[in-house]
Amino acid sequence: MGTVSRSRCRELALQLLYQADCVGHREGEAVRFWRHFQETAAPAPAYLEELVNGVAAHQEELDALIRRASEHWRLERMALVDRNLLRLAVYEMKYHPEIPVKVVINEAVELAKRYGTEDSFAFINGILDRIRRELGREV
Repeated sequence: MGTVSRSRCRELALQLLYQADCVGHREGEAVRFWRHFQETAAPAPAYLEELVNGVAAHQEELDALIRRASEHWRLERMALVDRNLLRLAVYEMKYHPEIPVKVVINEAVELAKRYGTEDSFAFINGILDRIRRELGREV
C-alpha cells in the first residue's frame, strides 16, 4: 500500500471508529477488519492503529471533554459520524501536541463535510474550538 498519509489515516480511523461504535469495540478488532479488505498482507499503518486504539483506550475521558463542550447535546444523541469524528480529533489534540491544533480542527472539519450532514462541519468546528480552549491549546 506504500506510505499512508496522516490525513488518510484519519479518514480510515473515522470509518473504523464508526464501525466499532455500531458493533462494539474489542481491542485490535477494527484494524483487523480493515486488513481483511486490503489486497496485500501489508500491515495497517502505524498511525491508523495509534488513532483507533488510542481513541478506544481513552474513550471515557474523550467523551467527558465532548460532553462538557457540547451544550444542549447529549453524546448519545449525536450522529455517529459526528461523535466519532469528535473523539478522533479530541484524541489528537490531547495526545499529539506535536500536531498543530489548527491542522487537527481543519482536517476534522473537512471530514465532517465529506461524511457528515449539512450542518456537521459547523457543529464539529464549534465543539473542537471549545475543547481547544479548555485544553489550553493555541491555534
